[in-house]
Amino acid sequence: MWPMSKHIHNSGRARPLKRDILQRAHETCGTLSQPSKMPCYGFSLPAQRCQVGGKLQSVKNSTCFKCYALKGNYLRGNVRNALELRYSKLMQAQASGKLDQWAEQMAAQINACEKSGFFRWHDSGDIQSAAHLLAIFKACELTPHIKHWLPTRELAHTREALAARKKPSNLTIRLSALKREFPPSAAVAEKLGVQTSTVSWTDSGATCGANKNGGECGECRACWAPSVANVDYPLH
Repeated sequence: MWPMSKHIHNSGRARPLKRDILQRAHETCGTLSQPSKMPCYGFSLPAQRCQVGGKLQSVKNSTCFKCYALKGNYLRGNVRNALELRYSKLMQAQASGKLDQWAEQMAAQINACEKSGFFRWHDSGDIQSAAHLLAIFKACELTPHIKHWLPTRELAHTREALAARKKPSNLTIRLSALKREFPPSAAVAEKLGVQTSTVSWTDSGATCGANKNGGECGECRACWAPSVANVDYPLH
């Protein structure tokens, strides 16, 4: 028989098994994603469900034109199904006023799975409302040992959420530029207390080097660092 001490806290209460934690979380949120470039887990939604990004996907020279999340592995049936399931569960939680529970279960599976100390929100997709972003704030607070990075083009939702409360210190939000080769919205970002990212803008202090590193982050963690005002991504 497996020793009970393996599953008992000092308080004497049974410690939930990882599979039970994940089963409950998956029922509420869907699974975490595992972007191949990232050193960590993430949480993604369908790029087709982006609000601002969805309008930009057909606009030439926008940063969403020929979006990477609308091709390749993102079109595989199992990946597409997982993306839509996460979106559906998020929308259900929002419509039923249960985003607090969604945040708690997101945090539970991040705590159960993530060992790198980092987490990426939305390698595909974007925030859907201010309430969604506030729920992400709660998930970040419930995972204080994790550094979170969230890029977004949803400025209106971001403004509304930050007007309601201060973001957690372990979350770096980057306002993504809407056009290629354009400077970031630095003044807006500074006012909101967030950071920025650009695409093919030559004056950035930091540039993503994944394209020179086999498509992976390697040891770089600039995107998660609030001290890095802007990160530029070469067009891919």
